[in-house]
Amino acid sequence: MNSKFYPHLFEPLTIGNMVIPNRICHVPTDISSSNADGSVSQRDIHHHSQIAKGGTGLIVVGATPPDAATGRPTVTCLVADNDNYIPGLTRLAAAMHRYGAKCIVQLQHPGRQCAIPRHNTMSTNDMVVKLPWSAGHEVVFENQEEKGKEARGITTEECLDMIEKFSDAAWRVKQAGFDGVELHAAHGYLISQFMSPYLNRRNDRFGGSFENRMRFPLAIVASIQKKCGKDFPIFVRYSIDEFLEGSRRLDESILVAQEFERAGVACLDLSCCIQETPGAGFCPMQYDEGWQVEAAAAIKQAVSIPTICNRVLRNPDYCDDILAQGKADMVGLSRQLLADPYWPVKAAAGKTQEIRKCISCLTGCWQESMMAKKEIQCAINPACGHMEFDQLKPAPTPMRVAVVGGGPAGMEAARLATVRGHRVTLFEKTGELGGAILGCCVVPGKEKMKWYADWIRYQIDKLGVEVHLNCQPTIDQLREYDIVLNATGASSCLPDCIGSDNPMVIPFEQVLACPKVSCEHHPGQRSMQKVGDRVLVWGDHFAAVDTAEFLASIGKQVTIVTENKELGANLEVIHMYVTRKNFAQEHAEGLEHKKTYRHPVKVYENTTVYQIKDGSVVLIDNGFNKIELEVDNVVNCHVRPNRHFFDQMIAAGLPVVNAGDSAAVRNLHAAVDEGALFGLKLDETSLLWNPNHAVMNDLPLDVYGMLTR
Repeated sequence: MNSKFYPHLFEPLTIGNMVIPNRICHVPTDISSSNADGSVSQRDIHHHSQIAKGGTGLIVVGATPPDAATGRPTVTCLVADNDNYIPGLTRLAAAMHRYGAKCIVQLQHPGRQCAIPRHNTMSTNDMVVKLPWSAGHEVVFENQEEKGKEARGITTEECLDMIEKFSDAAWRVKQAGFDGVELHAAHGYLISQFMSPYLNRRNDRFGGSFENRMRFPLAIVASIQKKCGKDFPIFVRYSIDEFLEGSRRLDESILVAQEFERAGVACLDLSCCIQETPGAGFCPMQYDEGWQVEAAAAIKQAVSIPTICNRVLRNPDYCDDILAQGKADMVGLSRQLLADPYWPVKAAAGKTQEIRKCISCLTGCWQESMMAKKEIQCAINPACGHMEFDQLKPAPTPMRVAVVGGGPAGMEAARLATVRGHRVTLFEKTGELGGAILGCCVVPGKEKMKWYADWIRYQIDKLGVEVHLNCQPTIDQLREYDIVLNATGASSCLPDCIGSDNPMVIPFEQVLACPKVSCEHHPGQRSMQKVGDRVLVWGDHFAAVDTAEFLASIGKQVTIVTENKELGANLEVIHMYVTRKNFAQEHAEGLEHKKTYRHPVKVYENTTVYQIKDGSVVLIDNGFNKIELEVDNVVNCHVRPNRHFFDQMIAAGLPVVNAGDSAAVRNLHAAVDEGALFGLKLDETSLLWNPNHAVMNDLPLDVYGMLTR
């Protein structure tokens, strides 16, 4: 498909002996969706074929170990350590080729960072690691202390054997019909460990000097060339910058690139970080779009082979400009293609406003999937990994649907129900759709949340959903509808304490009131509750962390008090890694250009508020020790579901479903999922309920007849 909109993105590229139809690459993403033995699953085929169907030119199938016995990066990754995997890999390659994409497999041994096995983990050298954000993190049970994960040094003989295992796996990939292979030499995994001056402490032929540290990856390249032929393209993904004193930085990475080119590597896939510097590797919301482009451009200038640039690429205009300026030969998208696998075809058609841009939240794709030893999902794309959404069919009988609450659960439900042909009315008590996610507009680094808010609001508008703002429907009004979705969200609730009626106490909603952002979706004026210079934030979860970040960013002296053992324990771990550095007035790697807070943020854990006085608060910890702090305001961040109206509808006998934070306070991922499932399953049988007050869908025909005749 030729595009008049982005000529550089949709120009063919030759790498080795293959011609890639455009410059868009799905950089390797372990979706952890294979069968338990590592063989190709239907979910693997579905996921990668969707990306090919969407028009991605080159797809790198991620994180496939050459020796599952000693290291699998996730619990259900693909495996290529035996010939019995070739038939499944053949089906996988064919599923992508069917839509014109080229495809390669990334071979990866996770080394010290493996999810399986948990113990006796292989590494360059003996070490004890604490990497709580890794998929191979030490499993710490509820009442157990973290001790660190022991890793043993791989012997010289095992190194030689592993080289053969990598090249054997590459041969299997070629036999299966893939167009090439990639070596994962980034992020602190095994090959990366050998290359890193920070991680490699060996004293044999594979450690020490630059030449010795490059010996292991170069030996793998040479072995693959012997078994697969020199015309079989080999890609290498490696970290340009590891962001630690004594680690590899850009100057040595230029030498690495030149060594790989001399060895016959066909393409360089440029990444960054090791697991000790996870912010730069995972790129949570605080990282700007394309923040590593200039470093990748420096590598591009040093070699003549093609390079792939990635790290938070979202906008087609920006990506096309990278290619136009010669900073890379391909742009690499990973999580963006989880959020919207049809990004390429939408860009080619000039439909950029229809693109659902990844917001870098890392919940569905990391915290709640691979880190939790589950399959990959996406917080804003409920179809990711769920094949049932591919068969989205018009409703056989359109229904009159009322959605109460215009947050993410309500909007996603309204969107999908309308797409399927239902007649939806959306009621929102405030003057703007968006719900709880709108507060993130004022939190530095979380502005990307507005990308999703604007996308879903655009969909609601274009689909013609009937929207009533500043409107709380009555029970009698809702009797006119066939079914109601209650998505009224959550709100603050102040725990009992001495002085809880003190006027210095403010609910967090009045602080995160979007005072800085002008928006086409909310033409009216907004105002924020004024707070003093010394603020105590009392609570946890998103309400407390977002409030503290916002207040600290405008120069307030902030103290957080949480009853929990660890602040933000249920929030995404990489975001909290960056946030804690911000609280300490430090920079996460790659964010050195960002301003630090004027004051450090103090956190009291295992502590609560005992008494609120005029101008001070008394705290008490779990050892019954008290401390008094001078404060100007207390911002209450305790949250509970808004169930009152839902309970009223139940009492009135209305057919109603509860979803999002009004069911239980969680996150955007849960809200979007529940709204989407409501829209997906909505049909005439949705009027049947079980004793748990849940909708019964897809009933056996005979049972449906028994209940309705």
